[in-house]
Amino acid sequence: MPQMKRKAPQWAEALGHDATDKRIDILRRLDAAGSISEAARGAGVSYKAAWQAIETLSNLAAAVLVEKAVGGAGGGGAQLTPAGHRLLRTFDRLLETRQQVLAQLDFEERGTPRMPGLAALGLRTSMRNHLPCAVAALTPHGLVVRVALALPDGNTLFSRITHESAQLLDLRPGHPVLALCKATAVQVGAAFKNKAGWNALAGRIVRVADDDAAGGEVGLELPCGLRLVGFAKPAAGLRVGDPAVASVEETGVVIAVSG
Repeated sequence: MPQMKRKAPQWAEALGHDATDKRIDILRRLDAAGSISEAARGAGVSYKAAWQAIETLSNLAAAVLVEKAVGGAGGGGAQLTPAGHRLLRTFDRLLETRQQVLAQLDFEERGTPRMPGLAALGLRTSMRNHLPCAVAALTPHGLVVRVALALPDGNTLFSRITHESAQLLDLRPGHPVLALCKATAVQVGAAFKNKAGWNALAGRIVRVADDDAAGGEVGLELPCGLRLVGFAKPAAGLRVGDPAVASVEETGVVIAVSG
């Protein structure tokens, strides 16, 4: 049977990260130690999280980045492939260029306020809602971690993610992040009963679908000025200027970090 033609490596997909990316750190440590276990220990993550990092980067790069090492005093281990080494070299060059550009921007814009969401302008996703916020607290809940995210007005948005994801994102209180969620995951209504595992964010309607009878897309402005896009039920009777509440399940809130 003919061999499947291997796709060319996709470096741009795997290198859209900053210097603090745990996944890149794990690759560096693996290269130095020759062991996934040692790399995980040095990066402060679990063995499972380290494997997740390697698999994710390999998928994004469309290339095998790590392979088993045969023999040696320890009876074998792991090592970077030529593609893995090339990814690290390319990352270092991109990081150097990035730091030069940011230094130039700081020089040009000294004295002007920073825009918290500026670093995420290159993020492309189908999720309509991007909310700049900061990690307030992390609380383990069985197999997941409940992350409290502080919005600019002091209100709190909650997300539930795996322990491995929390480790790889290196989430800590005070760190700026983006909270993402699909518009279809946001329910907008005049009021909602408090439900365990669900967020309820109060705001004011700024846009409604033309046909209220059929329900449809609704824009909600939060007190901090951020806007959410969601959907209302048919005949909800929402009008521009009305107070309303956006409800989104905690598991539907995705956390993203930017440089």
